[in-house]
Amino acid sequence: MIARMNTPDTKSRILAVARYMVQAHGYNALSIREVANEVGIKGPAVHHHYPTKGDLGAALARQYSDDAVVFLEGLLEQHRSERATFDHYIKVFRAALENDNRMCLSGIMAAEHHDLPAEVKVEVQRFMDINVEWLTRLLSLDAERKDKKANKARAMAIFAALEGAQLIARGRSDIRVFDETLRAYRTHGLIP
Repeated sequence: MIARMNTPDTKSRILAVARYMVQAHGYNALSIREVANEVGIKGPAVHHHYPTKGDLGAALARQYSDDAVVFLEGLLEQHRSERATFDHYIKVFRAALENDNRMCLSGIMAAEHHDLPAEVKVEVQRFMDINVEWLTRLLSLDAERKDKKANKARAMAIFAALEGAQLIARGRSDIRVFDETLRAYRTHGLIP
């Protein structure tokens, strides 16, 4: 059902199913047995690739971060304007909500911070750092904004605002809440 998709190998299918589950229900709901059932393999086959749930969670968060790096660098390469670049960035957060009211993988895992194994926490933090650093770079492209410390503080606020808008929209099962919140952010100058 979830991952009987055309992914090239078992390891990729395991990660695809795990991502779907975590974005829908959080890390605590991730079940090796359910992942195995969805992939169409036995539980020990999942453990062959990911010996523990923490190993699976860390691999999942690492892949999510690695994909983000590629995506974000591509956005900067195509940069035409701060607003257009930022609008493409926002679409990723919105797309998660459009996909059956899911969350950013890092955002939903961060909400379970105290329950995460150390190796998963490291990867979740890495995703946040990647996004804040990228937003800092984007903001710094404006010749009038050369104060890196101020840009980094604003980048952190922007990232937190996007994750928060996504969380509130998810809680209400209403993507319009996300859109309205972002319009308010833009009106008041928080986001470009």
